[in-house]
This record gives sequence, C-alpha cells and structure tokens, in this order.
Amino acid sequence: MLSGCASAPPSPVPVITINQCATPSPCSLPASNPHTNGELHLQLERTEAAWAQCAAEVDTIIICHQEGAQ
Repeated sequence: MLSGCASAPPSPVPVITINQCATPSPCSLPASNPHTNGELHLQLERTEAAWAQCAAEVDTIIICHQEGAQ
C-alpha cells in the first residue's frame, strides 16, 4: 500500500467557543468619612477613579453588544 493511502487518525473534535459580552455588574464607590480637606480631596480622586473604571466597563460591554449586532 502506498504511504499516502494509509488511514490517518481522526481529526480532533473542534472546540466550540461562544463569544459573549460580559455581564454588567453594579458600580460601587469607596466608603468615605473624610475629616480634613486633604482627606476630602483624596476621596474625590478615589471617587472619580471609581466612576472612570465603571464607565470603562460599561463602554466595553456596549461596544461588545454593538459588534455582536453587526
């Protein structure tokens, strides 16, 4: 028998992946109890950073849904 005519092992089963968007989770802000202007300013920076992180996650989910609808 010719070497090109020998039976080959079966091909591996393809792995099915589902592309799905992340599930949104509630945004949360850090707890605060500032006593000085410095602590208040630091809390403002932390709050702004938390909102920016939340907005970035929401934007990512929106983009995922828009790409999936195309």
